[in-house]
Amino acid sequence: MFEINVQVGKNIRKVRMKKGWSQEYLAYKADLHRAYIGQIERGEKNIGIRNLEKIATALGMKIKDLL
Repeated sequence: MFEINVQVGKNIRKVRMKKGWSQEYLAYKADLHRAYIGQIERGEKNIGIRNLEKIATALGMKIKDLL
């Protein structure tokens, strides 16, 4: 795993949990699969820029704030 993947995943998880959202709810809001959200949060997937934008938008954030 690359450190950037792990850090971005931790940042997404932190914001999601602060909002009290499940992975399922974030996946729904971002129009992504729940398993994919889990893989991103664990740093297992190299997230694409479009999907990062979907997640950031769903969380009401800018991409740069998740990096």
